[in-house]
Amino acid sequence: MPTEKKFKVCLVSISLAKGGLERSCAMLSQMLASHGHQVHLVILNDEIDYPYNGKLLNLGKLKTEKDSMVKRLLRFRKFRNYLKKESFNVVIDHRPKNNFDRELFYSKFIYREMNKIYVVHSSKKTEYLTENPSAFSKIYKKNILNVAVSKYIEKEILRKEGIDNSVTIHNAFDPIWAEEAGNFPEILQNKKYILSYGRMDDSIKDFSFLIKAFSQSKVWEKDYKLVILGDGKDKEKLQILAASRDCASQILFLPFENKPFEIIRNAHCVTLTSKYEGFPMVLVESLSLGTPVISLDIISGPSEIVQHEKNGLLVAERNLSLFAESLQRICVDEELYKTLKENTKPSVQKFSMQAISDKWNQTLQHALH
Repeated sequence: MPTEKKFKVCLVSISLAKGGLERSCAMLSQMLASHGHQVHLVILNDEIDYPYNGKLLNLGKLKTEKDSMVKRLLRFRKFRNYLKKESFNVVIDHRPKNNFDRELFYSKFIYREMNKIYVVHSSKKTEYLTENPSAFSKIYKKNILNVAVSKYIEKEILRKEGIDNSVTIHNAFDPIWAEEAGNFPEILQNKKYILSYGRMDDSIKDFSFLIKAFSQSKVWEKDYKLVILGDGKDKEKLQILAASRDCASQILFLPFENKPFEIIRNAHCVTLTSKYEGFPMVLVESLSLGTPVISLDIISGPSEIVQHEKNGLLVAERNLSLFAESLQRICVDEELYKTLKENTKPSVQKFSMQAISDKWNQTLQHALH
């Protein structure tokens, strides 16, 4: 059997904070380091919530309140010089790519003559293929590889744009989460609650839909609370909507928690009502901790994670009555709930850190042979 090569790898992300994309990048640094690869990370904003492995270049620390174009160019030059000096075998870029001119600059200047892998985390084409997908796809085709975090993204977005140098590697969960206590708010002690968590951007996460469905479900009359965990620009708007409902006293808003695992583990179920995702880590995280899920069957991710009536419920369309009915079922049907609960952890073993790190390692061995 041939000896495995060890590579020098640079991971690039906007930050290591707040979202699923950022958590998955931080985890990739740990997974690659566990295989003996030399890992560096470059982040553009000075935000770190998640544990990572490797040497960090934090370009966000160089930002000032009065951030001029000259200062930005100096940061880019520092980035380019760092990549040249360190002579990486490959750069793995997780950033959203929503501006063609900026990506052209990255391709022609920052990453010039370097092996690159772009990781695509969203099913919304303009987030990773810019406003000009047909032109930008030419840059993707020159990468040594492109990684989609769901089969849908690989088949329906990348390959449909002719980007055939693409594979699917799902995001992973970390078994250590099961042992991590994290913070458990006193307000939730001995309470039955339905949980939803994520960035408070209603145009993506559609917490408004969830609040309306919860109100319609009447499960709050059986003393179930709805807990919405996170921060973001629409939090106040959502609090106003919640306050206008009959069940206002049963809806709780809690701040972002970088270790929400105890809150997830104690939830009756976790919900996902996003308008689009890539591979929603909310679902994998919850199932790995033994908590059943209810998810809208949006186009990318949920159907690759949730097995309807086995480890959770998939709701076929964005319909308030259907979602409210699913909330009722999971709160009232004890036999169904028992089945879902038993199947949670076994259903996501293929997304374990060990399984996904092996896949990344094999992929690099093949791509960089």
